[in-house]
Amino acid sequence: MKFTLAIHGGAGTRRREAMSPEAEAGYRTGLQHALMSGYRVLKEGGPALEAVTKAVMALEDDPQFNAGRGAVYTSAGTHEMDAAVMEGASRKAGAVAGVMGPRNPVLAARAVMERSENVLLIGEGAMQFCREQGLAFKKAPYFATTERFEALQAELERRRVKGMDMRDDAAKHGTVGAVACDAGGNLAAATSTGGMTGKTPGRVGDCPVFGAGTWADESCAISATGHGEVFIRYAAAHEIASRMRLGKQSLAAAAEAVVAELGALGGSGGLIGVDATGEVALPFNCTGMYRGRIGADGIAWTGIYREPLKAKELSAA
Repeated sequence: MKFTLAIHGGAGTRRREAMSPEAEAGYRTGLQHALMSGYRVLKEGGPALEAVTKAVMALEDDPQFNAGRGAVYTSAGTHEMDAAVMEGASRKAGAVAGVMGPRNPVLAARAVMERSENVLLIGEGAMQFCREQGLAFKKAPYFATTERFEALQAELERRRVKGMDMRDDAAKHGTVGAVACDAGGNLAAATSTGGMTGKTPGRVGDCPVFGAGTWADESCAISATGHGEVFIRYAAAHEIASRMRLGKQSLAAAAEAVVAELGALGGSGGLIGVDATGEVALPFNCTGMYRGRIGADGIAWTGIYREPLKAKELSAA
């Protein structure tokens, strides 16, 4: 049996000098837990769609990452979350935007895909749909974290005094995502985010925009993270798939080129991708990207900065 799962916990990390050994260990543990959540599905012969859903749920439940419980605040001090899922073979897709209440926004996106005739639901309409589907809800305090609230206050003060934006990438954006190729060669992608710290209420980034932050077809599955407006304008995820299908480029070549081009245009961020052979690409153009991958051997590889991924055997866990 051969399968592959890759995840990201957001491009834009703490600066290396600000990353304590304890914090780094916490991030790697969170990534490993998410990898294991998806790995269990694939090991049992389960579908790529279920694997990416489980992996993203684990990241949404971890307040270290900007999705679900760790989502950042809007400028109004509220939470507005986006999520998307897509299956390559069928091109079935579902997404939600601007929601606050569903414990796991990725499950809301999955419900839109599987239980409605729609692809994207937003705001109160999406919330009502989630209630009708019986999804688990949490009240606002569940999503509140001290670190995210302090980041909002710092950003609002910077805007008040019109100071230069000296924040690191971690304070500007963040997303979580997963891509997988299952034992049958099927591809799927899932992405979830709280958006950008201090974002305008109602702002929607690339995460739920198919072809921008999330994409899966017969050639590859992509989940992106970064400056969403730029990723939308250049249809980043779909551009990679197009270069593979039409330009006959490899996943690695297409992904690296697109991420580099986005960086030159001001699109700070990165992405994860997997193709139908199980090959993985994890490029980014900023300080770092929380990322990981795992295959049938059960060895989890995780990384944060521009260094080789570190391995840990999880198959016996």
